[in-house]
Amino acid sequence: MQERTLTCGMRTEFRTSAAKRLRLSGKIPAIIYGRQQPVAISVDAHEFQKKFRIISENVIINIKVDNDNYDVLIKDYQEDLIKDRITHIDFFEIDKAKTLKTKVPVHISGTAVGVKIGGIFEFLLHEVEVECLPKDLPEKIEVDITNLELGQSIHIKDIVLEQGVKITNPDQQVICHVIKKKEVVEKPEEEAAEEAATAATAAPAEGKEGK
Repeated sequence: MQERTLTCGMRTEFRTSAAKRLRLSGKIPAIIYGRQQPVAISVDAHEFQKKFRIISENVIINIKVDNDNYDVLIKDYQEDLIKDRITHIDFFEIDKAKTLKTKVPVHISGTAVGVKIGGIFEFLLHEVEVECLPKDLPEKIEVDITNLELGQSIHIKDIVLEQGVKITNPDQQVICHVIKKKEVVEKPEEEAAEEAATAATAAPAEGKEGK
């Protein structure tokens, strides 16, 4: 289980102009919801970017606001792609004594046997939803594809996890597979030459008919 901390401030103004001023001062408007009434907070943008280069739903964050502490997951966020910055974050408060559902990334390791003989590897499912206690929340789901042969797939049902962790995706959902390369059907040279000659001969005839 990954766990990190953030020290945040309380927000008391909720107008658009207040949010803009907050961002200009290097803060990110955010909200905590889940177990109680929503709590509006501000997050230091520099601290957040430093600790969360990759944003994932499976990292438990302990947020400190004045004298209060909240254990949360990131459930959603908004970003300004042009300015490359996070503009708002939604945190979901969890109870460490209760089972939670969240998404965990899938990590592929190894090189498939089927690829070595000319197959194409396709990675179809990059994250799965798991159900477990917060203490058992995995950082990632590791999938070894070393023995994956041409025409074979790895499904949800094939994944073995630690006790207490359950994937809630359908058992038959495909995570990855190795498929054959699509065959490109090329016309024989003689046939192609014959078609070209026919086209060249037909062109003048069509021109005469049009006069």
